Amino acid sequence: MGDLKEYRAEIDRIDRELVRLFEERMEVSEQIGAYKIENGVKVFDKTRERQKLDEVKGLAHGAFNQHGVEELFSQLMSMSRKKQYAMLEKRGAGGRLPFIGVDRLDTDHIRVVFQGVEGAYSQAAMTAFFGEDVNSFHVARFRDAMEAIAEGSADYAVLPIENSTAGIVADNFDLLVDFENYIVAEQIIPVEHVLMGIKDADLSSVRIVYSHPQALAQCEGLFQAHPDWKAEPFGNTALAARKVAQDGRKDEAAIGSAFAARRFGLQVLKTHISDEEANATRFMIVTNQRIFRKDARKISICFELPHSSGTLYNILSHFIFNNINMTHIESRPIPQRSWEYRFFIDFEGNLAEPSVKNALRGIREEAINMKILGNY
Repeated sequence: MGDLKEYRAEIDRIDRELVRLFEERMEVSEQIGAYKIENGVKVFDKTRERQKLDEVKGLAHGAFNQHGVEELFSQLMSMSRKKQYAMLEKRGAGGRLPFIGVDRLDTDHIRVVFQGVEGAYSQAAMTAFFGEDVNSFHVARFRDAMEAIAEGSADYAVLPIENSTAGIVADNFDLLVDFENYIVAEQIIPVEHVLMGIKDADLSSVRIVYSHPQALAQCEGLFQAHPDWKAEPFGNTALAARKVAQDGRKDEAAIGSAFAARRFGLQVLKTHISDEEANATRFMIVTNQRIFRKDARKISICFELPHSSGTLYNILSHFIFNNINMTHIESRPIPQRSWEYRFFIDFEGNLAEPSVKNALRGIREEAINMKILGNY
């Protein structure tokens, strides 16, 4: 039995040979890529790769080595594909993405739809992005808003997509798949709950507080400090504010935004009432046009994957090889297909960048039903 130094020297020798063979393999892969470009052959040949994996797996001895060889060659072929995708882009054969870059969004003479009622956080997000004087209307459901821009009765829709404490708005992820509408901007609104009442009310007069159940739960400390107050769940924060304004009773108050208080002519009785101060909601600005601002820095996509081992790992490797920073990943069950999932990913970049085009080409070829949801 030899000593450790001898074993390590032997490993070093083998590794040098592996590197030499790897570079030799990549040179041949580049020649294959050139052939594919010249003859219009797709980079990803799933059948050929499966045959190759079965072949090399059969050359190894023992279950452990067979599994290891399969994983090793799976990654080798993945790297070869990425090399060939980069060649396509470099030679101008990558094709054009179906999105048009614009210097700015058209916000003149537009109509905007938001989900909810007057005074809702969605309306606050809309006015923060488009201004107080924007021509707008509101609808009851998220789907109604998406249908409004799909049919052209509105130019833009403002919809919540994620809250920093409550998580994603799952329905809106699914709607991005159902409609040919695209994210062109986002607006983040701090969720800063206040207690509001009519002009003659004060803290000593309050006996009942209305709000959305989630908002009530986020202000538990307020009710602990006022054990004689009754928390009454209501449809949403804006409707709660409207009820208090319409009832005109000093013993009623609502929890919601200062924006809602202004909208319904209420006075703010107490600010900073949330238990969690770092709370914000991210809203997406959506349109039916395939456009993106030329200075956009975030991209959202979704895709489905074959139900087999390693598929998600291989897809995510396209971000690594192209030095792209992925910022968010979410999975959603696919309707009518039990135990199958669709993935939603946000990452940094612009659709005009070669590295982004390269990554998206690879993902499009290897995933199922990839869709670019927007660049914003």
